[in-house]
Amino acid sequence: MKAAIYAKFSGPVEVVEVSDPVPAVDGVVVGVRASGLCLSDWHGWRGSDPDITLPHVPGHEFAGVVEEIGSGVERWKVGDRVTVPFVSGCGKCRECRSGNQQVCDRQFQPGFTHWGSFAERVGLRYADLNLVRLPDAMTFTAAASLGCRFVTAFRAIVAQGRVAAGEWVAVHGCGGVGLSAVTIARAFGARVIGIDVHEKKVAEARRLGAEHVLLVGDGEDVAGRIREETDGGAHLSVDALGSRETCLNSIRCLRKRGRHIQVGLMTEDASAPPLPMDRILAHELEIRGSHGIQAHAYPAIFAMMREGRLDPGGLVGRTISLEEAAAALPAMDRFEHTGMTVITRF
Repeated sequence: MKAAIYAKFSGPVEVVEVSDPVPAVDGVVVGVRASGLCLSDWHGWRGSDPDITLPHVPGHEFAGVVEEIGSGVERWKVGDRVTVPFVSGCGKCRECRSGNQQVCDRQFQPGFTHWGSFAERVGLRYADLNLVRLPDAMTFTAAASLGCRFVTAFRAIVAQGRVAAGEWVAVHGCGGVGLSAVTIARAFGARVIGIDVHEKKVAEARRLGAEHVLLVGDGEDVAGRIREETDGGAHLSVDALGSRETCLNSIRCLRKRGRHIQVGLMTEDASAPPLPMDRILAHELEIRGSHGIQAHAYPAIFAMMREGRLDPGGLVGRTISLEEAAAALPAMDRFEHTGMTVITRF
């Protein structure tokens, strides 16, 4: 099969022929029909993920068709249309037994712990627990756009952030996960303020329903501007980018008893930002992380899609080929494109 692969971190990504995956006893092989490009893939290519072993095939936001089944799989058959959370649980550890597969002690992560979906086929473990059946009307491109970004934003806003109608929600970074957060917060009746350094991205946030947008520059008092725009601060604030600056702005922009949710990956020098603990204490702020979503949480998203309240496919900015993805992955930190990029030609 064809796959995009790199042999060293920050090195060239090449499309070559590699061996087809073989299904594990508890796994399946999925023929990939669409796969998203995510900034997490870029972080992995840079060497920020300790689980990656070289050479490596990235890709974790995908949808496709089951082509082969392991002997121990009971719930799935060849031809089923599926997607999968980017964190798959083992089903046996304490976290999985409590329903929190997104923080499984023995995570299977296609594109990180194992080869991913920048390929014609991908092998997946723990299929009975983690595969998600796609609605018949959903295209593979729309399903891939759920990716990690949309579903991660959904859990961050709804489960971790406990968004409520009428609340102010600040979204720091209007890339794929940030724009997803904007649409999800609006679907729940929240008032959204989108913040980014790129004019095209704040314009997209406004198009998707942000009531206010801030185009910010270096040295600007972002938190102060948000508190002014929201009459005292955001009730809920999401760092959808992952930097010291956006993390601190997100915390500092909160009103008393506000909630900060960290979604953007904090890697390398950004992994341990100084926190304004005096403000966190005095204002009783809540600081939470959000890492993926469980397979059993997808039906709530599908229901809102059927009702017309959510449209993740509308966030797709462009579709490309696998060969184009090999060049696009190293350039993701330039943030040149608005919305999600999805590989649809293999």
